[in-house]
Amino acid sequence: MKHNLRTLAVAVSLAITAGPAMANDIDFHGYLRSGLGVSGGGGLEQFQKNKVGRLGNEDDTYGEVELGSEVYKKDDVSFYVDSMVSMVSDGSNDDESTLNDDAQFGLRQLNLQIKGLVPWDKDAVIWGGKRYYQRHDLHIIDTKYWNISGAGAGIENLKLGEGALSLAWIRGDANDVDYRVDGNNDVNINYIDVRYAGIKPWSGAWMEVGADYAMPNLSHDQKEYGGLYDADNGVMLTGEISQDMWGGYNKLVLQYANKGLAQNMISQGGGWYDMWNYTNDATGYRGIITGLIPITSKFSLNHVLTYGHAENITDYTDTTELVSLVGRAQYQWTDYVRTIGEVGTFYQKDDYKNGSNYKQGGQKYTLAMGLAAGPEFMSRPELRVFASYLNDSEHGDTFDDHTKADTWNFGVQVEAWW
Repeated sequence: MKHNLRTLAVAVSLAITAGPAMANDIDFHGYLRSGLGVSGGGGLEQFQKNKVGRLGNEDDTYGEVELGSEVYKKDDVSFYVDSMVSMVSDGSNDDESTLNDDAQFGLRQLNLQIKGLVPWDKDAVIWGGKRYYQRHDLHIIDTKYWNISGAGAGIENLKLGEGALSLAWIRGDANDVDYRVDGNNDVNINYIDVRYAGIKPWSGAWMEVGADYAMPNLSHDQKEYGGLYDADNGVMLTGEISQDMWGGYNKLVLQYANKGLAQNMISQGGGWYDMWNYTNDATGYRGIITGLIPITSKFSLNHVLTYGHAENITDYTDTTELVSLVGRAQYQWTDYVRTIGEVGTFYQKDDYKNGSNYKQGGQKYTLAMGLAAGPEFMSRPELRVFASYLNDSEHGDTFDDHTKADTWNFGVQVEAWW
């Protein structure tokens, strides 16, 4: 396996660098986070980071390396090849590989982007391959609330009126759905993604709207078996409006989803289709308020408030509600030194059709000192020393080998993107 991964990496590098003489330099981008620490009961604990915040609440090493190049350019026409590999591990050893599942490696992007071939719009991009597709991110909770990524093809940024239209066909299969269909338990799922961005309803405001239509494409045996494979097409609708505010912004997001897409409204998901539960009667909606506001020249606040509601997301669930609030404040002492505080809380309740319910809830409080490459809130790379307090307010046995309801983390983490 290690040999195959090395071969893949070399092949991708050679494919990008072996272009014609007219090719430009290689673009090198990426992301990383890594660190170490201890908790009240062993190594670092991670607790509901998508609901209470990620600062001082991550226990992994994760990296992405992206290489791309404009391999052809003539007049207004260009061909750009992009690639990305990723790695994730628990950071526990010096030599982490696929041996004994110490680490996992993945091919995240490998695509071609063609610009300049639409006669009436030279900025429109025709693309094909595997890619991150226009992901909408809530960084402080590590959540992409609009994320239909995978292998596909489409056209994006096509000027239409005051905005731009994007249209894509993307594949996102569901694997290992039901082992009772021998050798045929992966379901092919296709998405049609339509987005219109750049609407400006008034000064300082901008909007984007879109629809995602998911279509499970069943084989003959899967149709014959039925059960979980008897899945209807689903839709997710998204609308968002952002407003300039004090040199920053504030954003409101509204979403509706049904069928296998409904669970995204309460799972902090971005558009994956649930084939592992009966969801043909499922519906859900979500509202998000988020923003980054510089209160003063040195003090800034990033906030995320999420409310989600879903019904019938399993055959035994009646309603599910989620409320999550996370705020990260940052005070800049110098261009490179900052103090960071993050507070998060959430509450979630599942009401079942038999009259019972299941509750989840918790809080996180983090204080950190950071050294960052610049004074902006999102300046990276950053090295931070942190201390966190984690509390499960609904269950008393979450931490320290299921003996405590709360714990603390103390450690050092680095994060970078470039």
